[in-house]
Amino acid sequence: MIPLIDLDRQFQMIKDEAMEAIRRVYDSGQYILGSEGKQFEEEVKIYLETPFAIGVGNGTDALVLALDALNIGDGDEVITTPFTFFATAEAISRVGATPVFVDIEPVTFNIDPTHIKKAITSQTKAIMPVHLFGHPANMDPIMTIAKDHNLYVIEDACQAFGSSVNGKKVGTIGDIGCFSFFPTKNLGTMGDGGLVVTKHKHVAERIRVLRHHGSTKKYYHQEIGYNSRLDEIQAALLRISLTHIDDLNKRRQKTASFYQEQLSTLKGITVPKSIEGTEHIFHLYCIEVDDREHLSKGLSQAGIANGVYYPLPLHLQEVYKHLGHQANDFPISEEKSKRLLAIPMHPYLTDAEQNEIVKSIKLLVTENG
Repeated sequence: MIPLIDLDRQFQMIKDEAMEAIRRVYDSGQYILGSEGKQFEEEVKIYLETPFAIGVGNGTDALVLALDALNIGDGDEVITTPFTFFATAEAISRVGATPVFVDIEPVTFNIDPTHIKKAITSQTKAIMPVHLFGHPANMDPIMTIAKDHNLYVIEDACQAFGSSVNGKKVGTIGDIGCFSFFPTKNLGTMGDGGLVVTKHKHVAERIRVLRHHGSTKKYYHQEIGYNSRLDEIQAALLRISLTHIDDLNKRRQKTASFYQEQLSTLKGITVPKSIEGTEHIFHLYCIEVDDREHLSKGLSQAGIANGVYYPLPLHLQEVYKHLGHQANDFPISEEKSKRLLAIPMHPYLTDAEQNEIVKSIKLLVTENG
């Protein structure tokens, strides 16, 4: 089987460095909020060119902490996309606020800024765009709308570490950026991990307090917080991966270029496109397919992994029935949920594997007429 993502190959490439890093943590006697975490925060600040970076337990916690740090909660609304992983909306609901969905752009699969204004109410406090599959959202109009309506912008950049808009890294454009270091992410670790970045000192200070039980001094607590710290082993591993991230993303982009060259002329297939001024780092490579079931089944039979991201938009999930949405409320999101199919994408796909994937897709599409 050619996997969608090959974690074994990924971590074998840094095995010697990783073992040394783990040994270093083991010998240090510091396992939570120690020197590795502090050094990672400093190094990632330099990479992202952001003044403040705070390591946290995971990407979902990063979103929750960002909302909480901005005092967003009961009675508030946050505008976001229904076509994303559940954690985006879940974080909004977790702090007591309400996710307000607007439809997506047909090419980028990201929130469509032209729909945002009409979704704004007196309860709206923030916009949460998602840089889906590694493609940056259309941030310029989003930032303009936010400024005009005095709204915060929280970037869900959990799938997009290293991508950029006009040379500026995603996550650093809005008020707060949130990242996940789940093992399958472009910058991943061997466990859970997350990051919050911000340009605002008071927000950074609040998140540092919130992530550690609302405490600035041991056993003294200023508010109700969370237990969400990036542990030392994960921080040490991330320091290694961070030095390789640009090369790994370029490998993904090279594979994406090959896919585009080979698949873009096939009938019934639409390949993802990068919008001018953005750098797409292809966390996932999702093609649009007229007959997804046929292609998916055929690829699986040929030993090529594939997956659906995402089969049911958030506005139609059972947990959000109370919001009153119906089918066709967000037609583009619903269309993409029926058409998108992810094919293997990771930095270590060999030329032979890429050729096999393309050959199988071409054969299956031809068979299907």
